[in-house]
Amino acid sequence: MTIAVSSSPAMRPLLCAITLLIVGLCPAQPQSDKSEKAISIPSSGGEVLIATAAEKAVAYDQYHYSPARRVGDTLYISGVVVGRRDGEGKDIAAFKAQVRRAFQRIQATLNAAGVNFDDVVMLNTFHVWQGPNFEGDRPAQFAAFSAVKDEFMKAPYPAWTGVGTTALIPDTGIVEIQAIVHLNK
Repeated sequence: MTIAVSSSPAMRPLLCAITLLIVGLCPAQPQSDKSEKAISIPSSGGEVLIATAAEKAVAYDQYHYSPARRVGDTLYISGVVVGRRDGEGKDIAAFKAQVRRAFQRIQATLNAAGVNFDDVVMLNTFHVWQGPNFEGDRPAQFAAFSAVKDEFMKAPYPAWTGVGTTALIPDTGIVEIQAIVHLNK
């Protein structure tokens, strides 16, 4: 989800709630309870796919966006933000843990669709290179991000576009990850 909003005090509660979901402070985490089924909502040409009920309550019901949407044999995964939780560091080790958490959220969505990272054909990432949430420089952030990405994504690699930006919706956002997936069904 990449949108622009005002930073006025009236928008603060909305931004805080979105931040909580996006950076993983809400229970929209990878499914730990294998009995929890993904939620499928029929839509034009396919379906909205939501990995957990908690994710549905915040993303779909409260903020009116789809965490993932299938059209035909393509799945579009909305941006998942890599960001700091309260008390987390700003160093490379902390950043790698934050990136890993974001990729685990993407993995939960892929699992709900019955696919895996091998099926990701396009990755778009939006990086805040100079911000208050990461102490390193652009090469350090890119190297750390790439190392964690490679834990999840093996060759043959997807197409990838990385873009620098000045900010993301959550104040603690460092990188936003969006994916396009081919469904082999």
